[in-house]
Amino acid sequence: MTAEDLARTSLYERQVALGAKFAEFGGWSMPLQYSGVVDEHTAVRERVGLFDVSHLGKASVTGPGARAFADACLTNALEKIGPGQAQYTLCCDESGGVVDDLIVYLHADDDLLLVPNAANNAEVVRRLTAAAPAGVQVRDRHRDLAVLAVQGPRSDEVLAALSLPTGHPYMSFAEAVHDGVALVVCRTGYTGERGYELLVPWDEAATMWDALLAAGEDHGIVPCGLGARDTLRTEMGYPLHGQDLALDITPVQARAGWAVGWSKPSFWGRDALLAEKAAGPVRRLQGIRARGRGIPRPGMTVTVDGEPVGRVTSGTFSPTLRQGIGLALLPPSVAEGSEVQVDVRGRAETFEVVRPPFVQPSAKES
Repeated sequence: MTAEDLARTSLYERQVALGAKFAEFGGWSMPLQYSGVVDEHTAVRERVGLFDVSHLGKASVTGPGARAFADACLTNALEKIGPGQAQYTLCCDESGGVVDDLIVYLHADDDLLLVPNAANNAEVVRRLTAAAPAGVQVRDRHRDLAVLAVQGPRSDEVLAALSLPTGHPYMSFAEAVHDGVALVVCRTGYTGERGYELLVPWDEAATMWDALLAAGEDHGIVPCGLGARDTLRTEMGYPLHGQDLALDITPVQARAGWAVGWSKPSFWGRDALLAEKAAGPVRRLQGIRARGRGIPRPGMTVTVDGEPVGRVTSGTFSPTLRQGIGLALLPPSVAEGSEVQVDVRGRAETFEVVRPPFVQPSAKES
C-alpha cells in the first residue's frame, strides 16, 4: 500500500503544517510524532497533549432492542451501565479469539455508538449487521465523526476554557455545543492520565483542533502522535489489538476476563471462553521490566534457562521509568517476580516479570 492509498483524517493538512512525521496505521496515514515521542509523552504525563485519533472506527446500533442485541454479541455486560455511560468490551468469534476490543457509548436502550479499532471497524460492522434482528440497524459511521483526545493532568483546564463539560465520572460522557456544533465529551482515553475524548462531526474537527490548541497554550499543550500514544498505553499495560489481543489471543490469556460478563446467557465465544477459564489458560499476558538496558520489541523470544517459553507482544522504552518495559505471553509457571531473558538482537537481556501497570494511572481520579 502506497502513501497515496492510505486513508487520511480531516486533520491531515493541519498535521502537515505542524511538521508531523507520518506512518501507516490500520490503513490510515497517521502522525507518528511532531516534536518527538519523549517530549509528547512527557507533556501528557505532566501537562496535557492533544491527539487526533479519528482513524478509530465508529458504528451505531439503533432501534428497538439495540442494547439487548449488542449485549448478546459482545462480551461485557451492558446491564452494568446506564445512559450517559461507556463500557470497554470485546467482540469475539466462536473460538474465543478477539475480533476486536472496543468501547460502547450508551445513549439509550435503542441508541448505542461503538468505537472499534481502525482496521477492524468494517469486520465488526459486518458481523453485527449479519446477526442483527429485524428492527435493529447497524450503520458504519467511520467518516461521520472525528475523535480528538485531550489527555493529561491539565485537560480539565483546557476544556473549561472552551466552556465544555468537565469533571464527569470516568467512563461517562456528556453532550455539549461549541460555536453551534454539537459534540460529545467522553471521560475516556488510552494514556492512563486524566483526560477526555471528543466526538466531533468529521467536517468540524479542524475548527475544534484549532480551538483546543489555542485554549491549551497557557497550559503547555502539545500535539501528540501515535508514537507517544503507544509508549503511554504500554506503561499502563493497556493491550493493543493485533499484538496483545488477537484471533489467537483470547481474553482469558490476555487477562481481560474482567471485560467478560461470565454469567450472561449469551455472547459470541461464550462456550469456548468458559471452557478455557475452567481449564486455565496455557499462557497469559505478563508485564516484563528490564533489569539492565535491554528494550523489548514485539516478536522477540522470551527464554528461561535458555529454553524458549514465550514471546513479547508489546515492548518499548519507558520515558517515565527510563527503562525497557513490555508485555509478553508466558506460561503460568513463569510467575510474577521471576527472571526471564529476552533475545534482544542476539543478546540475552534479563527482565523481571511484573504485573502492570508500570506507572500508576490517574485516569480514574475524580
